[in-house]
Amino acid sequence: MSQVFGDFGVPDAEAFYGTVNRVNSGYIRTEADEIHYNLHVLLRFDLERAMICGDLEVADLPDAWNERFEADFGLAVDKPSNGCLQDVHWSVGLFGYFPTYSLGNVYAGCLNKAMHAAVPDLDAQFGAGDTSAATGWLKDNLQRFGGLYKPQEVIEKACGFRPSQTPLLQYLERKFRDIYKL
Repeated sequence: MSQVFGDFGVPDAEAFYGTVNRVNSGYIRTEADEIHYNLHVLLRFDLERAMICGDLEVADLPDAWNERFEADFGLAVDKPSNGCLQDVHWSVGLFGYFPTYSLGNVYAGCLNKAMHAAVPDLDAQFGAGDTSAATGWLKDNLQRFGGLYKPQEVIEKACGFRPSQTPLLQYLERKFRDIYKL
């Protein structure tokens, strides 16, 4: 990158990797890092469930959001567009949708674990710009089943184990432990 763009203030590849994978609290779900993203989803799920159950009135949502956001993320919400108005889901009637984002991350963690077990040098191949082993594995173990199975079944079939959050959490712990030297 430095050959193409010149000096851009990052001394080496390791510092660049750490920079583009930094962890920091922020207001916007779609701009969140891998650690905070699912916390954003959980916040929305909990508030959405409280509204549907009748434990939270729509009129009280902004205050509930702001209180919960500050407790979870350590940031006071400065304006509604950084709070409960940042997503269009609720305003267009899409309830029950947010958890699917985290479920996709859980499934991705499972697929990542299984793919790395099947292709031990996968990261080296990625580093060399070769994605053929990954795309081949996905084609053979996931994509060929299309809509033949329910999502949980196709993930279990592809991975050889029941989906769980453990592979995602292990991936996140390993990645960010290495980046932050924890």
